[in-house]
Amino acid sequence: MATLKLKDLKKGFEELQIIKGVDLEVRDREFVVFVGPSGCGKSTLLRLIAGLEEVSSGHIELDGRDITQTPPAKRDLAMVFQTYALYPHMTVRKNMSFALDLAGVPKAEVKRKVDDAARILELTHLLERKPKQLSGGQRQRVAIGRAIVRQPKIFLFDEPLSNLDAALRVQMRLELARLHQELQATMIYVTHDQVEAMTLADKVVVLNGGRIEQVGSPLELYHHPANLFVAGFLGTPKMGFLKGRVSRLGAAGCEVELDAGLALTLPRVNGSLQPGDAVTLGIRPEHLELAAAGQPGLAVTADVSERLGSDTFCHVRTDTGEPLTLRLRGDLDNPTAGA
Repeated sequence: MATLKLKDLKKGFEELQIIKGVDLEVRDREFVVFVGPSGCGKSTLLRLIAGLEEVSSGHIELDGRDITQTPPAKRDLAMVFQTYALYPHMTVRKNMSFALDLAGVPKAEVKRKVDDAARILELTHLLERKPKQLSGGQRQRVAIGRAIVRQPKIFLFDEPLSNLDAALRVQMRLELARLHQELQATMIYVTHDQVEAMTLADKVVVLNGGRIEQVGSPLELYHHPANLFVAGFLGTPKMGFLKGRVSRLGAAGCEVELDAGLALTLPRVNGSLQPGDAVTLGIRPEHLELAAAGQPGLAVTADVSERLGSDTFCHVRTDTGEPLTLRLRGDLDNPTAGA
């Protein structure tokens, strides 16, 4: 059992408020990802949970026990940092066992825990090597193994993959997902990478300016964002936005006249809309396609195209200067023709 509750948590430095009242519940065995732009407070929030920063006000509860003032070493949490922070003169085995050795854990138990963690992380054949003999991905696995042997109630990850190259990030992302399944542990993970958030999380917490914008499953946030910030932040490429006004309301929905020069009939989702109200239409790249010759459509000017093999992303602008991205098949000869 490992549940965490944050109650009106705040953190400030003199006149500057970093965390502005966060309420959140992390359930047992959940993989929760804090995501948001740089400076949004996600790493500070993680450090408050770990006890590495002092809380200005509010409470942190672990399994119903208030740990707001509990020293970090006694919170039964384990943190994996962006930097590996391995001891260069120690072997992999000694790096992983160091905290247990300091705590006076019997040697036989230390060996069993290290061997179990090494098996899970596929480090068994590397236990007698030193960090300089390891790749970046292997070093990060050692850092994770050092947390595993402590058998904490909650694992805390602070952007652990940001120092790896693109291929290693993908590999380590899969390994973290498998690790969560195998350990059945509660994990909290901080990242600015929305792909990591979408692929790893059971629950995504979107932060902005020290506040939570929305909490939910990855697909819930993707398909039903609570506001323009969440809608524009999640998704690769990002959602496009077109401004317009409600021209007519009817049983079939509402008609919107876009500033860019197109009228659309859309499902009516907001009962308070009235004719003449200003609205913003959000469109995902996969929901746009090129109009055939002679068909009505939105006039755009092609900017650049990105060919990724299976997909091609076409970046265009409307006559009003609003940017849009189309996600098209990767084998189109000239994807911007007729856009």
